Amino acid sequence: MTESRTAIVTGAARGIGAATAQRLAADGHAVAVLDLDAAACAGTVEAITAAGGRAIAVGADVSDEASVAAAFETVVSELGAPTILVNNAGIIRDNLLFKMSTADWDAVMGVHLRGAFLMTKAAQKHMTEAGFGRIVNLSSTSALGNRGQANYSAAKAGIQGFTKTLAIELGRFGITANAIAPGFIQTDMTAATAERVGVPFDDFIAFSAKEIPVQRVGQPEDIAHTVSFLTSEGAGFVSGQVIYVAGGPKD
Repeated sequence: MTESRTAIVTGAARGIGAATAQRLAADGHAVAVLDLDAAACAGTVEAITAAGGRAIAVGADVSDEASVAAAFETVVSELGAPTILVNNAGIIRDNLLFKMSTADWDAVMGVHLRGAFLMTKAAQKHMTEAGFGRIVNLSSTSALGNRGQANYSAAKAGIQGFTKTLAIELGRFGITANAIAPGFIQTDMTAATAERVGVPFDDFIAFSAKEIPVQRVGQPEDIAHTVSFLTSEGAGFVSGQVIYVAGGPKD
């Protein structure tokens, strides 16, 4: 029987975050569904509660230290000390390097890297006190390089180094840290990418599926299943890993 714990999933209003929040709730955990706008989390929270789970919506800017601190106060008071953290919040500001603005670089770094840092720093206190913690950070196959994504690729590669360092520093406290690097997942974010390159989303999906060994694109639930394993009691000897969930091998 899995022990019920308190989990926080960032960027959980839709897509991978929403699927992950619902899966962790199904695993028996109380879930803080966190996104920039708490109202946007209503659908995810309703899906969890309708299925008999426990969840709250939390509005926070993960790149803002005061906002993160306030969010943790809310979670601790309403659900209890969080010992599972999924850093999924992310944005894209794609452009070729010569067109990319400093603001676009800073915005992506702020949400992905600064956000993961602030959320994890706040969470580790509760995890070390509990002698148990599961941290899962969302990277991407773009960490290996992707045209038009100098900011996003750098942030996602940074997430991998951050994760490995967390595993080294926090392991002695019963805390694991791992990263998941999704390939093509059918979400609003990949739809935005299709729009950027001027290709209808259905065509973008069909073309991408042909390039993937399992001959389909990924769904948010594919990532949620992997998060479920990495946050489980039984995954205590898996730490500092980057798992590519991409329908095939990645270098």
